[in-house]
Amino acid sequence: MRDELAAQGHLLGRDHVRRLMGVLGLEAFYPKPRLRLPDREHQCYPYLLRNLAIVRPDQVWCSDITYIRLHRGFAYLVAVMDWFSRYVLSWDLSLSLESDFCIRALEAALTIGRPEIFNTDQGCQYTALGFTQVLAEVQVQISMDGRGRAFDNIMIQRLWRTVKYGEVFLTDYGHLFAACESLDEYFRFYNERGRPTSLAKQTPAAFYWHGRTRTAKAG
Repeated sequence: MRDELAAQGHLLGRDHVRRLMGVLGLEAFYPKPRLRLPDREHQCYPYLLRNLAIVRPDQVWCSDITYIRLHRGFAYLVAVMDWFSRYVLSWDLSLSLESDFCIRALEAALTIGRPEIFNTDQGCQYTALGFTQVLAEVQVQISMDGRGRAFDNIMIQRLWRTVKYGEVFLTDYGHLFAACESLDEYFRFYNERGRPTSLAKQTPAAFYWHGRTRTAKAG
């Protein structure tokens, strides 16, 4: 803003511009830190994955939210992923951080299967009663990362790195609909053609569905 004003012949210092913006109630539009703190009235749950051997599909699912840039502003992307297979069960995109899009993603994932444990951070979208009730109704144990412990949900963090470098940073999203179309194509590729080294050269989809078949036969 200071540089733009200078180009128009108004020579003002950065602090002066910042003060004037404050007086006028103006601020830059970008994702702010600590947007997803838990609501004080919401219940947080203990972390259940410490020292837990995750050895089969649908044992643990995880979810997280990240943001992606549009031409004007940002959109928020949520995904639900099976921890064991890295299979993305569902995802959703929203222009706001209300919990509705997280609930939609959860309900879509539950049409595919049901986990024993569902792990997230302590963001207000996940501690909201509307979200936790969906899990309680299908008798899923709720697990939440410790405060400030991003590595407690490490698998979904690795997914975001893959998505950002394989899709988001390479694509210019003009608007939300374009982002939805492009991400839908990418997640299909990731699930059905991606081959993470940790999955013995199998795709996440193959690893998930084969694992479910083996578990069903063993049961």
